[in-house]
Amino acid sequence: MELNLERPLLFFDIESTGLNIASDGIIELSFVKALPGGETRIKTWKIKPWDYALRKQIHIAEEASKVNGVHDEDLTDCPKFIEVLPEVLEWLRGSDLAGFNSAKFDLPMLAEEIERVRAYCNERLADLSVREENKAKAREMLAAIDTVDLHDCKMVDVQTIYHTFEPRNLKAAYRFYCGGEDFDNAHTAEADTVATYEVLKGQLEMYGDKLPNDVAALATIGGRPKAIDFAGRLIRGENGEPTISFGKHKGRTAREVWKKEHAYFAWIDSGEFTLDTKRQFALLKQQFEAEDAAARAKRNAELDRPATDAELSGLAEKFNGRLF
Repeated sequence: MELNLERPLLFFDIESTGLNIASDGIIELSFVKALPGGETRIKTWKIKPWDYALRKQIHIAEEASKVNGVHDEDLTDCPKFIEVLPEVLEWLRGSDLAGFNSAKFDLPMLAEEIERVRAYCNERLADLSVREENKAKAREMLAAIDTVDLHDCKMVDVQTIYHTFEPRNLKAAYRFYCGGEDFDNAHTAEADTVATYEVLKGQLEMYGDKLPNDVAALATIGGRPKAIDFAGRLIRGENGEPTISFGKHKGRTAREVWKKEHAYFAWIDSGEFTLDTKRQFALLKQQFEAEDAAARAKRNAELDRPATDAELSGLAEKFNGRLF
């Protein structure tokens, strides 16, 4: 069954140097874009994983190499993520997202790589030794990044749908929904991405009476938590309030913690959290600081305004003409 699409649905898969989102990097990224009307487009990048602070290639963990078959030397001549990001953003722009277990790993990893480029560009702009032409490139990159907000994209996780109906892995899903045979080149990003696309179409065919052919509805399958950051450190609590989901402040709203402990936000910023988590806390801090400033301005305006006739009359009655 073909997908019922109002917007492009971008299937994606990532191979990485390891499983630590905060410190590992992307080595392969594949997109399969399903367009309204049935057309599909495919793009895959081999990427040299790069540490922007230390200016060196990130080492691929041995465990990761055993799974994806890629080693450090295989990526020496490949572009860094920052070099392919403009094209990646073009593919992302205006699309919803889909993947196999992507909501838990691939999406946070992709967001982290984008945030690393954002941080690098901001550092370049703040560095007085950087030439103006290079600062112009940094500003151009930041402007492009700001045109895509992954938090606003609907995310269809095919694994979540699969596990809801038939709990297994991608190979088993492909056998179950796509004719009983294994697919070639499992654990390469492109093969896994194409297989995921085929599995979702097979799921729609098999569960047509129970599974809606609609991206917005598919993205809600499995009751994903209302996470604000991809790591789930901030979630939507009661009345949609950003709420902390871990540690000593678990269950408290970010606003409540801000009022009592400003230093907690500084601790997040300097701690071993993903850049996306730090960014979401920083955005809340900006919001709370603006609200505090507005409240102070309102109080000051109240104190500085002239007394009304009613207030003066009330004072006169209170003191009955006597000051002492």
